[in-house]
Amino acid sequence: MKFFVDTADVDAIRELNDLGMADGVTTNPSLILKSGRDILEVTREICGIVSGPVSAEVIATEAPAMIEEGRKLARIAPNIAVKVPLTWDGLKACKALSGEGHMVNVTLCFSAAQAILAAKAGATFVSPFIGRLDDINLDGMDLIADIRTIFDNYGFGTRILAASIRTVNHVTDAAKIGADVVTAPPGVLKQMAAHPLTDKGLATFLADWEKTGQKIL
Repeated sequence: MKFFVDTADVDAIRELNDLGMADGVTTNPSLILKSGRDILEVTREICGIVSGPVSAEVIATEAPAMIEEGRKLARIAPNIAVKVPLTWDGLKACKALSGEGHMVNVTLCFSAAQAILAAKAGATFVSPFIGRLDDINLDGMDLIADIRTIFDNYGFGTRILAASIRTVNHVTDAAKIGADVVTAPPGVLKQMAAHPLTDKGLATFLADWEKTGQKIL
């Protein structure tokens, strides 16, 4: 499974990349707003930090403008994945941009039917939103499982990018089901290292070591 970092915070991206925990990055208009930076400037910097795909999202809602915005974003760096919404116009833009050789991430997917359309349109990634489904009392993991089954049935090459990740359990459950990628905020990825028994065991080891009176350095 690949880990994408869902942020436009370059310091957080750099830290995770140095640890080998950033196989790519996803951004969206909300994350760009939070960064307080120009979209082209911050996206270019991110592309220089990570070698994997960096999703940059169009803001137009009609296909011709989406395509033009996508082409401009793709010129930022070779590892740009143009992000388009899962609308009919977004699918048209996906078909055009993928046909030109650009990576495309079709986002805001909330049904298996939508995911099939994204795959048929040539999407590199489709991004089902787990947390937002959970918010309306639907199980986001059921959607990941349905898409995995369908894509395996027909050999679709589109990768399942589990998005709207809120918890560590979201990450592990998506991994068990077979999502190709998860994109998560830096805090969730760091939280994966935490366990109370690890903390308790380390405290015991350190207390016993103190009693030996020894030093390593």
